[in-house]
Amino acid sequence: MFPSSSATQIPSAKTMISAAASAAATIVLFRSLVKEYLPYEFQSYIFYKLKTLINSFSSEFTLVIEEYDNLNHNNLFKAAELYLEPIIPPDARKLKISLTKKESKFSFSLDRNQEIVDTFNGVTLKWKFISKQVPIKYIPSPDNFNSMPKSEDKFFELSFHKKHKDMVIDVYLKHVIEKSKKTKEEKKSLKLFSLRHDGMSGRRGDVWQSVNLHHPATFDTLAMDMEGKRVIMEDLERFVKRREFYRRVGKAWKRGYLLFGPPGTGKSSLIAAIANYLKFDIYDLELTDLRTNSELRNLLISTENKSVLVVEDIDCSIELQDRLAQARAMMPSRHNPPYNQVNQVTLSGLLNFVDGLWSSCGDERIIIFTTNHKERLDPALLRPGRMDVHIHMSYCTPCGFKLLASNYLGFTEHPLFPCVEALIEKARVTPAEVGEQLLRYEEPESAITGLIEFLEDKSERLKREDGNKDSNGESGTSEGKLAQEVDGNNGEVVKKELDESNGEVVKKEESAQEPDGENGEIVKEKGRNRRAMIKIQ
Repeated sequence: MFPSSSATQIPSAKTMISAAASAAATIVLFRSLVKEYLPYEFQSYIFYKLKTLINSFSSEFTLVIEEYDNLNHNNLFKAAELYLEPIIPPDARKLKISLTKKESKFSFSLDRNQEIVDTFNGVTLKWKFISKQVPIKYIPSPDNFNSMPKSEDKFFELSFHKKHKDMVIDVYLKHVIEKSKKTKEEKKSLKLFSLRHDGMSGRRGDVWQSVNLHHPATFDTLAMDMEGKRVIMEDLERFVKRREFYRRVGKAWKRGYLLFGPPGTGKSSLIAAIANYLKFDIYDLELTDLRTNSELRNLLISTENKSVLVVEDIDCSIELQDRLAQARAMMPSRHNPPYNQVNQVTLSGLLNFVDGLWSSCGDERIIIFTTNHKERLDPALLRPGRMDVHIHMSYCTPCGFKLLASNYLGFTEHPLFPCVEALIEKARVTPAEVGEQLLRYEEPESAITGLIEFLEDKSERLKREDGNKDSNGESGTSEGKLAQEVDGNNGEVVKKELDESNGEVVKKEESAQEPDGENGEIVKEKGRNRRAMIKIQ
């Protein structure tokens, strides 16, 4: 009726261990036979089918983000690395840390087979970093010219409930990309790029070499009028916020600036201040190193977005003043052989670089030209759409001196300052000259006294020079001479005043108003001599 106690007896531990050992031995033997007698492809197929069968009963869905897509870098992989760095949990016991070349901040990342759990819109997502050793293979290097060995496959596995698949692909991954861009900007070290000596030898992608940009210039330290700095900063802020506006009106997202004025007036410092303000890299383009317009185009397409392209002393780089240069190039002479005439960047090539089809190969770029002689430039280069903002960097003003005194001496008020300001109004001195005088002495009192002596000597020299000009009948360029010129905005004849710094004509009125060519706003144009004059076309 009832089973005996012997029939329901539980097997002994020795019996269970013996059975487990037999099963393990059978599995090992089966595995050895499979590896030895079945082809590798057949084994992979069997394991794949088994894994698929198991996964069919799971509600989890996994996206694989590999480091390379075939032989190309996968931008989503790098975005995932940057996105995960800020959300690494503080209790993580093992991380990878690195400091790449030319960077100033450490980078943290997951070690092999580590996981991070993220939450987005109430959905739980699991990231896992996997790295596997593989046979060495060669992939293109970033310069697209050489190859580099690769001995491991790196990828992320992003797992989540399969019902959230569309949300993850359409929303979450875009969120990852946007967050990674912000992290990249926060970690970014500004770079100053220059052309390699062998950069145009046929390689593509490595034409530029860079160093970290540590220039301390900011708009707070620039020796310019506050109104001028305010106008420039507002123009820059408006530019970077108008991506959709430029697309809507069909214009390339770029902005051209022309900085002109005597040497030592702060043109290079203003460029550095713009780069620091926008956190843009600087590309220093030397046109005399280029032989053809094609090389200029290759340089343009190899620059990154969010950058400042600088061409200094444009009037000295190539022949731009008139269009007869092309005609002269077609007429061989003993002094100008045809070979040398052909191997140069032309005005047409430069205009196409600034405002042609090739100028649209990139977004959010600032193009800055500098010159000491604006009158030498071809008018085609100065029109709106090419040089949108003209900034006259002229001699030091009392406002500029006070800012320099604050930077160099640490104070903005002193009993001798009125004397200095009166002399600065008379003497044509650049901010660089004033700064050099303030650097000569350790004691502030000695520095101010030395500056006053320098300004008095400079004023006396200018008086003697002006007297010599008057005696020689060269009073045509003296300060205060008036001329008449047709105003390009409304065709009216207006009185203008010659600027002694470079012989240019500036408006005599204390301030004039001119419409902003981009949005119709009215901006003030400083017309007073030795002031920074900003013209937004």
